[in-house]
Amino acid sequence: MNRRIFVLAALALSGCATGGVRVVAPPDSGLSELEPLYRAHPGRDAIIISVASNGCTAKADFAFYVERKGGAVNLAFGRKRIDPCKSFAMGKTDLTFTWAELGVEPRAKVFLLNPLTAWTGPGT
Repeated sequence: MNRRIFVLAALALSGCATGGVRVVAPPDSGLSELEPLYRAHPGRDAIIISVASNGCTAKADFAFYVERKGGAVNLAFGRKRIDPCKSFAMGKTDLTFTWAELGVEPRAKVFLLNPLTAWTGPGT
């Protein structure tokens, strides 16, 4: 897959991130619009990701991108729509995506393209 298509796919995946979390990707990486994750935990049947939430973030608010390359899989998550809730303090939520719904074999080597950022607690 060429770089131009990847950048367009990354932009299509992301909408706008919720306020408060801002991660700056390297210039010209094409990854600046991917959702920053607080955590990514791969399990036997699924991957669990933690993302910023104002209280209304749901799995349906996210899209995923899967690219198979050689013997590995590139995986990215992007927000389709903003969390419209107005929370007192910024929070987070866990979202579970099964390997089956991602179309990925459970034992595949997966490279997660999203940036990781530290969770520092509510309201920070």
